[in-house]
Amino acid sequence: MRAIRKRRAEPGLVLEEVPVPAPGPGEVLVRVEAASICGTDLHIRRWDEWSAERVTPPLTLGHELCGTVVALGSGVTSIGEGDYVSAESHVTCGVCFHCRTGKAHMCEQTRILGVDRDGGFADYVSIPASVAWQNDRAKLPPEIACLQEPFGNAVFATSTQNLAGRAVAVLGCGPVGLFTIAIARAFGAGRLLASDHVPFRLELARRLGADDVVDFAAVDDVRGWFVERNEGVGLGVVFEMSGALQAIQDAFAIARHGGNVVLFGIPARPATIDVAESLIFKNLTVTAVNGRAIWETWYTTRWLLEHGVVDLRPLISAELPLERFDEAFDLLESGEACKIVLRPSGASA
Repeated sequence: MRAIRKRRAEPGLVLEEVPVPAPGPGEVLVRVEAASICGTDLHIRRWDEWSAERVTPPLTLGHELCGTVVALGSGVTSIGEGDYVSAESHVTCGVCFHCRTGKAHMCEQTRILGVDRDGGFADYVSIPASVAWQNDRAKLPPEIACLQEPFGNAVFATSTQNLAGRAVAVLGCGPVGLFTIAIARAFGAGRLLASDHVPFRLELARRLGADDVVDFAAVDDVRGWFVERNEGVGLGVVFEMSGALQAIQDAFAIARHGGNVVLFGIPARPATIDVAESLIFKNLTVTAVNGRAIWETWYTTRWLLEHGVVDLRPLISAELPLERFDEAFDLLESGEACKIVLRPSGASA
């Protein structure tokens, strides 16, 4: 089969022929129908400091995927051949304290598809049956079904807050930030403001429901811009979704006294915060969020998508066959695309 691989510890990826994996005990073999590219995949392609420390080549990338089960390993009873599934990318141990107390997303033994074991940028992938999520094909076509994994991150982040009628800011309009805007609008946010520095992303933010947007690189006083557009007061809920050091500082600055700040973006290096002035004296509630609640978030995600509460189609910039992966990655690196879906069987869109 074909697979997009990190062959060696160096920048770049290759498309090469590898054996079709045989599902082991408790695993299922999935014929991949769609797999979307994530920022993590860009890091691995660049071979930056994080990926060099975390990833061990050779490795097949891809953790946002869906497809059809075509073979079962021994002992599998929950999934059948022909089932149409997506994958929870976090393969947890199932026996640690967190797994046994309903908090598997905090499992310290987690292995991630496409990072710690072969992923879905391939014709086939073998995954544990325990991470397979059954879909209704009539309600979720492949290009949407594969997005449940990243969309669930935003569902989890927004679920930590009561957004109805609240003034909400989203800092960083990458895919998860844009997902957050769409969900906040669906959940009844009263005023919804967003910031980024890429015009393409800011336009998508408007399309998904932001009342106003700002290019933070084009204004001298970011805090002043947000406060001015919120009737002279800080925001009740601020989602920091970029990980940029300045955006993290801005998040605490634009939150009102007694407000809430949700940190989701991953900074490239340690961030410096004035704890007294930025948090304590403002009586802020700060929530740090990672991943998804397994499996609670998936049920909410499915409901939002199947019932049309949130439409992710505006965020799909292109659907491309595996052999055009370099084009897909370059487009994402340019900042002129949001989500690109790879289709192993080929796509013309």
